[in-house]
Amino acid sequence: MASQSVYFKQKWLPIALIFPQLAITLVFFIWPAGQALLQSFQLEDAFGLSSEFVGLENFQRLFNDNYYFDSLITTLIFSTSVVLLSMLSAVILAGIAEQILRGKLFYRTILIAPYAIAPVIAGFLWLFMLDPTIGVLSRVLNKIGINWDPVLNTSHAMWMVILTATWKQISYNFLFFLAALQSVPKSLLEAAAIDGSGPIKRFITISLPLISPTTFFLLVVNFAYAFFDTFPIIHAMTQGGPGNSTSTLVYKVYNDGFVGLDLGSSAAQSVILMLIVAILTIIQFRYVEKKVAY
Repeated sequence: MASQSVYFKQKWLPIALIFPQLAITLVFFIWPAGQALLQSFQLEDAFGLSSEFVGLENFQRLFNDNYYFDSLITTLIFSTSVVLLSMLSAVILAGIAEQILRGKLFYRTILIAPYAIAPVIAGFLWLFMLDPTIGVLSRVLNKIGINWDPVLNTSHAMWMVILTATWKQISYNFLFFLAALQSVPKSLLEAAAIDGSGPIKRFITISLPLISPTTFFLLVVNFAYAFFDTFPIIHAMTQGGPGNSTSTLVYKVYNDGFVGLDLGSSAAQSVILMLIVAILTIIQFRYVEKKVAY
């Protein structure tokens, strides 16, 4: 059967339909990205009243800055940990929620609730619970022999922001994994159960391969989340400390641009950050997608 093409009688109608999205993309993405690219080649004063073209000088200073490479390593460790922990926890919780027969609506509502909490509020909640003096969880850690002190201990501070960012993202991943698991044909699971496969084996050998497109989608989205959307959590909990141990690339962009008022360096960092995310996305689509069965 030949496919039927759709034609618009008025030529202005398709333009009018796509104009809002084009306008949003232009104002909130292309224009700021163009400004950042232009500023990365300029040296501006702290008040933004004058600028001087300096070419690649801002990038050269970054590549000679040890703190920038420390932030790059911190970002890779932080983002990889958040992605792995949030996706693994979400798929396990989705698998368990799919097996619950009584009260499943209650359990799903509880698991989705953290997604409605603003990142800044989530940061302050976990900061209060993990406070080394009055925190409830910090007292538990101290009782089991862990001298918890995220104010001075860099490893503790990193784990604190990783756990908070992971907890905030689990609900988002849970929604997609649960929807994907519900689309798995029940006949395949019933046939495997008749053959003697247990719930865990059925989940690993049947459900997980069939939801690989959702897993790949969430892998890309979670890396973008870990790189950009975790800024409010880090700012609320550690401000990049102690000793810049939790200062990710996006937080360094803010710290150098809005606190240090080094607009040229901040713009150069944002350009490099966009290139890093683009390269990671290309690698994911080039290599990881090969293992996805649509």
